[in-house]
Amino acid sequence: MSNTFKSSVLNHLGSISIAVGVVVTAAILGSSWVESKRNSENKKTIEVTGKAEKDFTSDLVVWSGSYSRFSGDFKDAYRQLKEDQAKTKAFLVAKGIKESEITFSSTDIRKEDEDVYDEKGYRRGTRFLGYTAVQSVTIKSKEIDKVDAISREVTDLLEQGVSFNSGSPSYYFTKLAELKIDLLKEAAKDARNRCETVLEEAGGSKGRLTRSTMGVFQITGQNSDEEYSWGGTLNTSSKEKTASVTVSLEYDIR
Repeated sequence: MSNTFKSSVLNHLGSISIAVGVVVTAAILGSSWVESKRNSENKKTIEVTGKAEKDFTSDLVVWSGSYSRFSGDFKDAYRQLKEDQAKTKAFLVAKGIKESEITFSSTDIRKEDEDVYDEKGYRRGTRFLGYTAVQSVTIKSKEIDKVDAISREVTDLLEQGVSFNSGSPSYYFTKLAELKIDLLKEAAKDARNRCETVLEEAGGSKGRLTRSTMGVFQITGQNSDEEYSWGGTLNTSSKEKTASVTVSLEYDIR
């Protein structure tokens, strides 16, 4: 790069538009945002955004399901539901789930009615049908593969007469705070390196750091087509995930 071209680039860094040489360099660097402007002290500044991401595997699974009973008698509905609870617990323990990992919700019993209409189609009241008793169970475990397998084997409960409705497992990472800190460090380092490279190519150098801003922390499924969100994406449906974050740094230009 000639001295004349470098001089031209430096003269343009003080304007709102990014100098041509800086834009070309930023494009070569990849997905980076660079802006040249003047700060409150009327000094030339440059702002660069760096990014860091890391693939990781979830280490906690949460799986829930529910079962229900219907009866014309309140006590009978409750009794049948308790029998289903005992069968469900026995099934899970037999599959290797620890009792401390199993949580049953309180029993929900609802009165069921239906509307009654006359021969002209006018609603005349309601008719009592019976009671529906519902209870859910949640398993929280670090043995992800085991819980995954059990969630696909609930037909064993159906064969025992338990009307079990299984939800999809949700996957989490218990060391997310540490991962976020590591990514912030890497994103800041990436932004700093981009800034130094851009200014070096333009014949300048960075001064003191005047401002830093953290972008949105995102967690998406690996190899998925999930879209990034301004509010942050938190994927819980994939066992294998990718975490990413951006950091914007603003420096004085020497």
